[in-house]
Amino acid sequence: MFKERKSKDLAYYLNLPYIISIQSYPDGGYFAEVKELPGCMTEADTKEELWEMIEEAKKIWIETALEEKVKIPEPEKRT
Repeated sequence: MFKERKSKDLAYYLNLPYIISIQSYPDGGYFAEVKELPGCMTEADTKEELWEMIEEAKKIWIETALEEKVKIPEPEKRT
């Protein structure tokens, strides 16, 4: 039997398939944002740095929302 989770924690949200949008700047560098998490974005010089930084930004965004008891949007189920 599976145990139902009483509350959704950081690990739960970090494992959801959020949509990450990436744009490159004409003069170099990259911008990324998590579409479902308003204000969750970052910039970096390389794609490698960008992936690390957006994952860190997502983690901090979710941690802060959990601490402040703010509703955390979940990605829409995709089929």
